[in-house]
Amino acid sequence: MERTVYALVRYPDCSAAIDFLTAAFGFRPHEVSKDGQGQVNHAELLVENDMIMLGRGKPGGPGVYIAVADPDAHLARAEAAGAEITMGLVDQPYGSREYACKDPFGNLWYFGTYRP
Repeated sequence: MERTVYALVRYPDCSAAIDFLTAAFGFRPHEVSKDGQGQVNHAELLVENDMIMLGRGKPGGPGVYIAVADPDAHLARAEAAGAEITMGLVDQPYGSREYACKDPFGNLWYFGTYRP
């Protein structure tokens, strides 16, 4: 599948971010690029059939929404890995069941069953 839009999330320590994102959200590393000192400066992580990119930099900005099949189990995994839950599970009027959290670096993440 050829993609057109990619979410990009910035982290001061991409290696630590990859460890958290794989443990908390079930992402899988696709490509990891390191600089001359061995620090990760760019990475691509897969989630089902989609991809997010990580870059080195200051966290923040708009959040990322990712559709998941079982948000209840996903929230439990994220919480166990140290995500700060900012919105507990909510059944939305448009049919989605979703939650929101911050990763340890301050980036916002939204997960739910809605697939536009």
